[in-house]
Amino acid sequence: MKVEIKIPSVGESVQEAVLVQWYKQNGDRVYKDDPLFVIETDKITLEVSAEVEGFLEISVSEGETVAIGAVVGTIDATTVSDKIKKSVEQKAVEPAQAPPRPPEPGRILPPSVRRLIAEQNLDVSKIIPTGPGSRITKGDVLLHLEKLGSGVLNQRPSVIPDREPSVSSSAPPLPAVAPEKEQTVRKPMSPIRLRIAAHLLDARQNTAMLTTFNEIDMTRVQEIRARYKADFKKKNGVSLGIMSFFIKACVNALKKFPEINAFIEDRDIVYHNYCHVGVAIGSERGLVVPVIRHADQLSYATLEQSIVAFVNKIKENQLALADLEGGTFTISNGGIYGSLLSTPILNMPQSGILGLHKIENRPMAIDKKVIIKPMMYVALSYDHRIVDGREAVTFLGNIKEWIEDPEWTSAEIS
Repeated sequence: MKVEIKIPSVGESVQEAVLVQWYKQNGDRVYKDDPLFVIETDKITLEVSAEVEGFLEISVSEGETVAIGAVVGTIDATTVSDKIKKSVEQKAVEPAQAPPRPPEPGRILPPSVRRLIAEQNLDVSKIIPTGPGSRITKGDVLLHLEKLGSGVLNQRPSVIPDREPSVSSSAPPLPAVAPEKEQTVRKPMSPIRLRIAAHLLDARQNTAMLTTFNEIDMTRVQEIRARYKADFKKKNGVSLGIMSFFIKACVNALKKFPEINAFIEDRDIVYHNYCHVGVAIGSERGLVVPVIRHADQLSYATLEQSIVAFVNKIKENQLALADLEGGTFTISNGGIYGSLLSTPILNMPQSGILGLHKIENRPMAIDKKVIIKPMMYVALSYDHRIVDGREAVTFLGNIKEWIEDPEWTSAEIS
């Protein structure tokens, strides 16, 4: 019996996908629930697993664009027992030949990891996997390089002469080294990158976007996190990050300024009596914004657990289209990459996005004294067609007040 492998449906609006990478080769034996390949649409990246055990027959190559529901290969399940029987019979004649074994864990390699391993000419079997499902991550490869004493990636050695040629030397001068031919590489944009580009351009062209800035003293938040860090993780299984504080501050402010939680649709303003907060998360393939639904009704622990769950889904290529839909407001934290200040672009059709940045110790004048404080710049970009400057500035000031004086939240966190 041959079982067809089809491109799964990921949502009504998605009609095609790119088959990015096969994790197996043609003829490989696969086991039920083994990851077979990864697809990418203009919105998500998804891993597809085997439904049955058998031998793989690939009919569509990597990099091809295929329609949803298209058959990209088959699994021959009827030959499994026959091939195992034949393997056992051969083993009786040739003891050195072992029967097929399940694939070793950690050998499913994302494209970026596969390229790095090839560039560094590494032995995959010696790399210790720490990723989900015992998979090798880029961090595992870099750690392996450090253990080998290779603190930097292989580089082309510079050609440096031992000494300058002597004027009196009878040897002929060395010929000049011709510069390498300049090259360019052209690659098609991935569906996700195309979608991001179109979405950002749409926001620029079809909104009256404006940004207001403020700075926040993070002293109290840092004190609370330090005080309850161990107990919070022991009780809830996740760390207490700063994102849950800002989500709490935002949903409180959104209730006071409903225009920032609203959309413009044709000639109408669509108000929402709920807060579905999108949290921007970077991935190897681009920025995605999964949505925490009814964030105004969730605890600090549930918010942090939701974020961790989304991060794991992205790493495992299991993020669903439904995870990305329905957001009414977005928070983006560029500070985790070291950004000190930036202007976030609206996530259409939303009318507001909050940008967080790096926490940096800075001298502040307080009561005529200079005190070093952990400060963060925050930026609110908003659609000026629906939100006035006064409301935007007051909204951001409201978030500042909440973050700088969150003491009443201690009971919920502890």
